[in-house]
Amino acid sequence: MIVRILGEGQLDVPESALDALNALDTTLQNACDANDADAFDNALGELLAKVREVGTSLPDDHIEPSELVLPSADASLAEVKELLSEEGLIPG
Repeated sequence: MIVRILGEGQLDVPESALDALNALDTTLQNACDANDADAFDNALGELLAKVREVGTSLPDDHIEPSELVLPSADASLAEVKELLSEEGLIPG
């Protein structure tokens, strides 16, 4: 699955990582729902770190549609709330 982190680029993330990413996404959504800025910062950092850990960076000149788009590490709580669906950032 191709995942874009805004401001960073695309990564090829194995489908086998989806359960772990969904768990982190749930934590992020809970922090957003609670308007807890500290928990939000931690959850977003952990989610992006996991994507970077399990994903393989694609070259900048590689053009392929992203299946998921995640916010940048410096995104605000309000910005991420606008991106959230009922399933969070990562449908599952």
